[in-house]
Amino acid sequence: MNLREYLTQQQRLVDDELDRLVPPESTPPETIHRAMRYSLFAGGKRIRPVLCIEAARTIAGECSGILAAACSLELIHTYSLIHDDLPALDNDDYRRGKLTNHKVFGDAMAILAGDSLLTLAFQVLAQLDAPDYCKTRLIAELALASGTVGGMIGGQVADLQGEGKPPDAQLLETIHRAKTGALLRASLRMGANLAGASETQYEALSLYGEHVGLAFQIVDDILDIEQSSEALGKTAGKDAAQHKITFPAVYGLEASRRMAQQESERAHALLGPFGDRALRLHELADLIVHRKS
Repeated sequence: MNLREYLTQQQRLVDDELDRLVPPESTPPETIHRAMRYSLFAGGKRIRPVLCIEAARTIAGECSGILAAACSLELIHTYSLIHDDLPALDNDDYRRGKLTNHKVFGDAMAILAGDSLLTLAFQVLAQLDAPDYCKTRLIAELALASGTVGGMIGGQVADLQGEGKPPDAQLLETIHRAKTGALLRASLRMGANLAGASETQYEALSLYGEHVGLAFQIVDDILDIEQSSEALGKTAGKDAAQHKITFPAVYGLEASRRMAQQESERAHALLGPFGDRALRLHELADLIVHRKS
């Protein structure tokens, strides 16, 4: 099975599990469940769940509970997108080629939809069929990656406060290791934890996650300049318009491309001890660097 076929298969599995985990639109109060599902099933790539699943497979093959645990990452990611698009933050009208949540359901319902997905993510982990010590570690990983100290929210705060400031390499790395990288790294860590990874295996996959997370953000910054809104599924050129600190703004486009490739190469090197079991993680590292949307 080639990578495209594999990703299509994995995305279908994740979508089916998300459909099972999220209340149907007909469940009262209906409006909030429609809003949650609207953004959740808007066509995401499911990169974070797939990385989580593959981390577990690299350690232990098939692993009980991994699909639900992986879905908790997508719930958090989608909540963050709904809130990022709000007028008070990045103020965008389109996401994944569709009107953003607040443009369809209004600001108040979009805020609540994001809150609901965030809350549901931790409910999913608490209800996993796994030992209590394992569930505790997974909940802690996801909370840390989503939070204010080195996590997604902290990165968003730094991003907002950095708008209009002179390009600064240290602030840039602080923003993106937290805003984007932390949740991608958590994807690998959670899969490793659930599969019973050794300390050495956990550390290798954690570092792999850091490198692919940084590569992901560098490529995102490049695509915001080079691709159209139609290709991206969201408004292109927003970073420059909002005077955000980005990799191209600090280093230039060509240097940014080299940096993304270097991060990918570092990620590949960390997978050496896993041998053929890490084939898909190698492919995913390449996909992250060479994607066009």
